[in-house]
Amino acid sequence: MERLEAAMAKARATRDEGQQAGLASDALADGQSGRARFTRPSLAGSDKDHISGSSRGDWSSLPVIDIQPRQAKARRINAVMGAASASHYDMLRSRVLRQMTENNWTRLAVTSPRAKSGKSTISLNLALSLARSGDQRIILMDFDLRHPTLATLLGIKHAPEIAGLFHPGVFFKDYAGRHGSNLAICTNRTPVRNSAELLQGRSAKDLLDRIQDEWQPDIMIFDTPPMLGVDDNLGFFAHIDCALIVAGAGSDTIAQIDRCDQEVAALTNVLGTVLNKCRYPDKSTGFDNAYY
Repeated sequence: MERLEAAMAKARATRDEGQQAGLASDALADGQSGRARFTRPSLAGSDKDHISGSSRGDWSSLPVIDIQPRQAKARRINAVMGAASASHYDMLRSRVLRQMTENNWTRLAVTSPRAKSGKSTISLNLALSLARSGDQRIILMDFDLRHPTLATLLGIKHAPEIAGLFHPGVFFKDYAGRHGSNLAICTNRTPVRNSAELLQGRSAKDLLDRIQDEWQPDIMIFDTPPMLGVDDNLGFFAHIDCALIVAGAGSDTIAQIDRCDQEVAALTNVLGTVLNKCRYPDKSTGFDNAYY
């Protein structure tokens, strides 16, 4: 993990030296890396007036998503069990929450360099850990439209087709379920053929604004496609505040992680990088039974 952090820091420093002169004058400097920070446009007045006419969402009306202990163990949904098994996700939760609160961010995308890095598992566990704190309302959405995974992790056999949610006049409550009193999860049943067009279109922005206005979550988390090889995130990341990169130990190379970091940094604020599937934990952290 230390070698990964050192390599990423060196690569960022090299890029920042070359890009420093080209930073926009109104950009906010990232204190760690020196990269420009992005500010998501606020809801336009006319759009907000239009959306605010909708009724407020009733969280208690959402169907319950039950996660059994055996299922949680088999699917590595450790955050639902709490205690020692969730300690690593709780640490991630604290760091994510601190940065998002300091910057007044509410929308977080979770991505990875390539497939099978474990980003969906991280997304779900992070959402569960945030919700377990009790004072946050969290919405988690499966926006990896090419390869939806959250329904499988949760054992939901009859998940809706999320593409329908992008149409005007469709209700979020008909596509989401609830775990506990403060976590809403929107899963997807089948891959979407026109995923890039859907995520990059105006309907995606309208959907997010509509959900945020009606359901008023404190944090929205989006499980999004990998960065390398597909263009789904290129337009969608304009509608979020920051992104968390999940890298698979032994599957994603330093070069791939660095390229992913560059591409994400060109689109939105990079919250950080999580090394997942690490078989050789760093004992210096005090958590030497880590999964990620």
